[in-house]
Amino acid sequence: MIRAGGALKLAGKDVEGFLDAPDPARFAVLVYGPDAGLRRERVNKLRAAVVADPNDPFCVSELSPAQIKEDPARLSDEAAALTFGGGRRFVLVRDAADAMTATVKDFLARAPGEALVVFDGGDLPGRSSLRRLFDGDKAAVSIACYHDDQRSLVTVVREFVAAADKTIDRDALDFLAAHLGGDRQLTRRELEKLLLFKGTSEGPVTLEDAEHCVGDSALLSLDDVAFATGGGNLPGLERALVRSFSEGNAPVSLLRAVARHFQRVHQVAGAVAGGAPVEQAMKSLRPPVFWKSAAGFKAQAGAWKGPALTVAMEKLLEAEAGCKRSGAPAETLASRALMEIAANAPGNLRGRRAQRR
Repeated sequence: MIRAGGALKLAGKDVEGFLDAPDPARFAVLVYGPDAGLRRERVNKLRAAVVADPNDPFCVSELSPAQIKEDPARLSDEAAALTFGGGRRFVLVRDAADAMTATVKDFLARAPGEALVVFDGGDLPGRSSLRRLFDGDKAAVSIACYHDDQRSLVTVVREFVAAADKTIDRDALDFLAAHLGGDRQLTRRELEKLLLFKGTSEGPVTLEDAEHCVGDSALLSLDDVAFATGGGNLPGLERALVRSFSEGNAPVSLLRAVARHFQRVHQVAGAVAGGAPVEQAMKSLRPPVFWKSAAGFKAQAGAWKGPALTVAMEKLLEAEAGCKRSGAPAETLASRALMEIAANAPGNLRGRRAQRR
């Protein structure tokens, strides 16, 4: 939890506590970030915490930017409206953007009514005037919704499976954490499919279960980008980038996925250089290499050499730093870096020539 001048920026475990029981003193919430599925999930939790029936028109209302632009006073009117049975109302403002900052500032200053007003702000940049407004107001709360990383995905998967009175093997947990995460809603759909497949069968969810249900359907996974980059497959990488961005993966997430892939390739290559059989070295990885990708991974572990991996990792770090600069064309920078790495990969003709120099 971060406080600045009375404002409240929620992070970590504090987010779930507020979602379950919103502080009445904080009547305005900005939910923003690149993970649209997580934003929807958190908006729904806030609504469920405030009203008993989300379909009750006397307790719930939604506003669009066009409605607020046409009638700026309507935001305050909706927040001040009363319910027939008592209790707080829930007002959702969809597609909130910087264009309504002045109207929202006036609304926060007058604090009309007791309703909880939630602004779904989409992927607002750090320089957003609406974000700065919420970060500096004592009656407001801001909640960021970023894509899950592997650590947070482990928690999401474990809790989802436990809620269904099931357990899960560690290998299956690691596999799912490596193959999901572009969008929280998509992640939950994949997990629902997995539990439906498991059905009433006894025993924990296994790696075989996870590979059967998720491996074949995760066509938009970050693995596609990583393997195409490492394999020097330029046409495949171009297709994978389009799919991955359309899935909602952030450019930095792609760069980090490729970096993790190269670290695993380096780990196996090092073990093989020390005398270990390549299959044994690959089995020691966590999460394990998906069986359909094993041949490609083995080839890359044998082809990539230390100096080339160092150059590739430096380019990934440089691209990530560039993506984080304010106003930077992140998708373009990430795509360009990955295409350059793939073009110089040992699996690519140009890459083989570069390594012989």
